[in-house]
Parts: sequence; structure tokens; C-alpha cells
Amino acid sequence: MRRDEWLLIIGLVVFIVAIPFVLHFFLDQKIPIPGLPSDPSEDEEETNGNGDDKDEEKQYYWGVDSASYTDEELFQCVAGQFGKPEVWGRYLGDRDGVSVGLDAAEIDFLHENNIQILVIYNHVNDARGYEQGVTHANQAIQFAENVGVPEGVAIFGDIEPDYPVDQAFIEGWYNTLTASDYAPGIYGVFNEDSDLMLAFEALDADIQKGTIVWTAYPQQEITTAENAPEFNPKGPEAAPVLGWQYAIEAEACAIDTNLFSEEILEYLW
Repeated sequence: MRRDEWLLIIGLVVFIVAIPFVLHFFLDQKIPIPGLPSDPSEDEEETNGNGDDKDEEKQYYWGVDSASYTDEELFQCVAGQFGKPEVWGRYLGDRDGVSVGLDAAEIDFLHENNIQILVIYNHVNDARGYEQGVTHANQAIQFAENVGVPEGVAIFGDIEPDYPVDQAFIEGWYNTLTASDYAPGIYGVFNEDSDLMLAFEALDADIQKGTIVWTAYPQQEITTAENAPEFNPKGPEAAPVLGWQYAIEAEACAIDTNLFSEEILEYLW
């Protein structure tokens, strides 16, 4: 065999042996090689970013709350004017001149229409003092048991903007509900520096984290389900803010409109 043929064979062997080392170098340095696909992890990073897009993947649910009894007439009014709600907030126990309480027929009607119930307790006028919090929580528990609210559902204590409120009341509410079959929730207007916000943020960190917040801040315009705003509630930073009553007092049907994060589903009925 001639010398040039030997050199050609040796060169081919060296080239073949060197290929894995060359590829390893380029891949390790993340230098693009024509004909080779890019690192799939990079594509994934471009899609997911720093994780913020997780919020975009979340499911949000449109719903309403009302002080009136939910019958076929009210349901058709809401469905026709605004769209079918997936969540309907209703009250425990009658409050004269304010709200009609849930009963078995209304509960069955909502469930037959595949609507989940957000349970509200609105018998508070003065939200101050630990014992007051305990007393109202026990009454809420009794009301819930009377209509068959199942274990694990949250009861949202309604603290209106003109009600006096302090940290001790929320502690009493929280401690009593967490010792029961139900989960503690608070509804209110959580605007910055409000009495409710200040009282809530004065709570122990574990209580803040363990209390589900349904906030009525900020306020926007009443919309249909299709035209609902992006989920943008404001509330205590340490708390799970899972519901947003973004507009109140619709002229038609006497309802308020809401958006809920998917995490709230386990606390609905």
C-alpha cells in the first residue's frame, strides 16, 4: 500500500475518533451547530420565563353574589343579562331588611345548575374583641350545620367598611373556625390603610396565611362574564387572596360580580 493511502486511512481514523470530543465541546459551550436542534430546556425557559407565566395558565371563574333568594327568575335574569355564573355567593341565615338566608331548596337549585356556592356570614355589626369573634364564628358554624354545609367549606365573615374592626376579632373568628369542620374566610374592602387591612396585617403570620380572603378592592364596572377584567385583586400580601368582588350593585338582577382563582374551588360548596 502506498504511503499516501496510509496517510488517508490514518486521517480518517483520527477524524472519526475526534467527532465525539468536538460535539461535546460545542454542546457544553452552548454554541449552535447547524443541523442540530437547540437545547429544549432553552425553549422551555423562553416559554416559561421566570415562572410568572404560571399565573397566565391559572383558571379563573366568574361568579356573582346576591342578598336575594336564588330562584328560576333570578337565575334566568343573571344568565340572560350577564352569563351563567360558575360561583354564587349566598348568605347563612336571614337578616331582616338585608339578606335572605340559604335554604335546602335554593341549595338544590344552585347545585342542579352546576353552580358552586360561596358561603357568607353577614351578621356582624361590630367586629371588635376576641370573644365577639368567637361568638360570631360559633353562630356561623351553627347556621352552616343547619343547612348541611359539608366539612372543609370556607365561611366568609362579612366585615363592611363602616364596621369597627380589630385584630382580636379576626383571631377569635379564625381560632374557632379552624377548630371546627370549616375553614376561616374574611370578606371586606382591603384598601391600603383601611381599618380592616391594618387589623389583618397585625395578625400572627400563620393566621394571615391560613385565612382565605375575598376582597372587594379595587372596584371596577359591572360586566358580563365574557367581558370580566383580568384577575387583579388587592389584599394582604401574606394571605391567600382567592376572590375578588370587582363590582357591586348591578342595575339588573340585583347582583355583584366576582372573579375567583382556581384555588378557591376546594373551599366552595
